[in-house]
Amino acid sequence: MESIEIEGRTVEEAIKKALKQLKAKRLEVDIKILSEETKGLFGMPGAKPAKIRATTIKQK
Repeated sequence: MESIEIEGRTVEEAIKKALKQLKAKRLEVDIKILSEETKGLFGMPGAKPAKIRATTIKQK
């Protein structure tokens, strides 16, 4: 099993980056959200990125 931590502007963006880096499909990876993104001043995105941990699931 391989595990990585990835940041992105949104949780979805972080998941896409993790899947690409692990070269895996969504069903082959366990995703844990470590922190949600927070919006900046006046609702602008990107004040604090989302962070996830992606771990490959052992295939049977």
